Amino acid sequence: MTGWNVRWPVGSVAERHGPVGEISERSVLRHRVSHSTVVLGSGQRAPSGLVDRAAAKGLDVVRRRSGGGAVLLQHDGVLWVDVVVPRNDPLWNDDVGRSSMWLGAAWCEALAVSGVEADVHRGSFFCGLAGRAVCFVSRAAGEVVSEGRKVVGISQRRDRSGARFQCAVLLGADAAARLVAPLIDLLGLVPRAELLAEVEATVSGVVIPGVADVDTAGVVAADHLFDAFMEAISSTG
Repeated sequence: MTGWNVRWPVGSVAERHGPVGEISERSVLRHRVSHSTVVLGSGQRAPSGLVDRAAAKGLDVVRRRSGGGAVLLQHDGVLWVDVVVPRNDPLWNDDVGRSSMWLGAAWCEALAVSGVEADVHRGSFFCGLAGRAVCFVSRAAGEVVSEGRKVVGISQRRDRSGARFQCAVLLGADAAARLVAPLIDLLGLVPRAELLAEVEATVSGVVIPGVADVDTAGVVAADHLFDAFMEAISSTG
């Protein structure tokens, strides 16, 4: 089993975080973000005032069906890809703690093709000060780091038919400042200065050599990395 059904879902960010239905085949869902949105993890408590603070900045707030902390999605600067695997697939792993290791390895291969060195985090869950609230500050097995900073976040939801892995890749040298640091204030987290310093120390965006990371070039970088990722997973299992 090697083929992947590639789909480009439409609709709002909230709609595209809805259920995917019965999982019967390998699928990749490539998402475009049309409206900037704060996405909370499935079990994450929405802090008081979040919706109002987000609305003041023109942001929606939605909740995904997979776990982990909050992510800020914008139309550029984030590559959002869902990977869906049925339970009877060779890539399925009953061990939740190891189930996304193959996926992290595929992202590392795609990044290497794009000229970026990266490694799969194989240790235990690391949280830090803000890690349970902000996705990219934590690290779980299977996620990806480059030069010691997290660049690919992976969350998942499993049911009786399979697993949906939700992947977010930060793009651009300013990704931590644009897409992660704002969550500290949006979520009302304290102590603010220490948390902002933690973001700077633990999070980074992918900078693809030869591809600028601003304006429309951010879309170019996302497309380039997605193509490399599809090449990588096409040889799996």
